[in-house]
Amino acid sequence: AVKHRCADMLVELEAARALVWDAARCDDEGTAGRRLTVDAAASQAVEAAFRCAKDAIQTLGGIGYTWEHDAHLFLKRATATRQLLPSATRWRQGLASLVLAGERRPLGIELPPDATALRAEVRREVAAIAAAPRREWNRLLAETGYLVAHWPEPFGLDASPLRQLVIDEELAAAGIRRRHLGVAGWVLPTIIAHGTDEQRDRFVMPTLLGELSWCQMFSEPGAGSDLASLSTRAVRVCDGDGRSGWSLSGQKVWTTMAHTAQWAICLARTDPDVARHDGIGCFLLDMATPGIEVRPLRELTGMALFNEVFLTDVFVPDDCVVGSPTGGWEAARTTLANERVSMSSGSSFGPGVEALFELAERRGVTRDGRFNDLTVAAELGRLVATAHAVAMLGVRSTLRALGGSEPGPEASVRKLLGVVLEQDIQEAGLSLLGVDAAVTDGDGAVWSGGFLGNRALSIAGGTSDIQRNVIAERLLGLPRDP
Repeated sequence: AVKHRCADMLVELEAARALVWDAARCDDEGTAGRRLTVDAAASQAVEAAFRCAKDAIQTLGGIGYTWEHDAHLFLKRATATRQLLPSATRWRQGLASLVLAGERRPLGIELPPDATALRAEVRREVAAIAAAPRREWNRLLAETGYLVAHWPEPFGLDASPLRQLVIDEELAAAGIRRRHLGVAGWVLPTIIAHGTDEQRDRFVMPTLLGELSWCQMFSEPGAGSDLASLSTRAVRVCDGDGRSGWSLSGQKVWTTMAHTAQWAICLARTDPDVARHDGIGCFLLDMATPGIEVRPLRELTGMALFNEVFLTDVFVPDDCVVGSPTGGWEAARTTLANERVSMSSGSSFGPGVEALFELAERRGVTRDGRFNDLTVAAELGRLVATAHAVAMLGVRSTLRALGGSEPGPEASVRKLLGVVLEQDIQEAGLSLLGVDAAVTDGDGAVWSGGFLGNRALSIAGGTSDIQRNVIAERLLGLPRDP
C-alpha cells in the first residue's frame, strides 16, 4: 500500500513537472499554444502539490502528523497556494474552451546541427525505398535495417537516437509506414542477445520479412505477473529418431495469437531443485509439433485473440533452446541496450482527445463555440492536460536520449499515466453518449467497444499494479516485497 501510494505521488509530480516545464519553454520560445500550456500547467501543478503533500503526511503516519518532520510545512504551503489561486476546475474549463476554439500545442523538437548531413544520407536511402513498388517496401526496410534501426547490425543499424529520429521523419515524409512486429518485437531481441548464430540466421530475418509469426507462452494459471512461479516442466529426453532435446508439459494462458502463430517462445522449468529464477529454460516451439493444443479464450469484447495452450510431452530439440537450459529467466528479461527513441507529431494531446471534442460538438454539448455544460468542459480540460503531460513526458525522454543522459523516470511514469488516460477517454465518451452508449451501433458501438477493449491496457504486458511496484522499487528505491 505504501509503495503504490508513493508511486502515484511520483506520477503526479512528474506529470506536473512536465507541464510546468513546457509552459516555461513555450513562453521562452514564443511558440504556438502558449495559453494552452499555461492553463494545462496551472490546472495540474497546484493540485498535484496539494495531493502529494497530503499523501506525504499519510505515508509518514504519526511522524508526519507531528512537528517531528517538516512534511506539515509543505502541506500548509500547498494548501495556502491552492486557496489563493483560481481553482483547478476554472483552469480546466478555460483549457477546454481554448481547444474548442482551435488552439493546439504542436509537438516537435529542434534537432541539433548534426542532423543536417545525416538527413541528406537518410533521405537518399528512403527515396530509393519509396521508388520501389509498395509491396516491396517491407522487404527493403528489413534488408536495409530501417525496419528496426535501433537494433544491432546486421538486423538493424545500431542507430543513435538522433539517427532514429531523422529516419522516422524521413519515412513519414515519404509516406512509408513500418510493419508492426507484434510479439516478434519481444521475441527477436531475446534470440539476438542469447541465441546461437544458427538461431539468429534461422529466425530473425525471416520474421522481419514477414515469413514467420510468433506468440509468447509465459503466463500460466498460477503464474501471471510472477513468472518465476511457473510450473510448466521441461525434462531431458531423446525422440524416436535419437535426437536429444526436451519434453515440455504444462499449461499456458493469455497467449495472444497462439491460434495463428507458427512459432512460440516458451518458458519452462528445467531444474526444480534450484532457486526459482535459476531453473528456467527458454524454448522455441514449432506450433505444428504434436502435443500442442490451443483453445481460444473469448474476451469481453466478443473477440478471441487470447488463448490457453496445453502442452503434453511436446518435444523441443536442443537447437531450439535459447541460451543455457537454466538461463531462461535472464533471456526472457532481455531488452536491447539501444532502446527505441521516437517522437510523435501533430497535436500534443492526440487523436483520442480530439475525438472527444468532435463527439461533444455532435452531441450538442457545445453551441456557437461555447460549452453548454461547464462540468463537461472541466472534465474535457482535465483530459487535455493529462494528455499534454503524457506527450511532454515523451519529449523529455527524447531530449534525454539525444543528450546522452541516462533514462529518467519519464518512461515508467508515462506508461502508467498513459493507460489511465486512455481508459478515462473512453469513459468520458460513454458519459457524453448517455443512453446511446448502451447500444452497439453508431457512436455507441465505437465508444463502448473502445471502453471494453481498453480494459486490457492495465492488465496486459504487466499490470498497472506491477508497474507501480516497478516505479516504487527501481525509481524510488523502496524495498522489494518479501
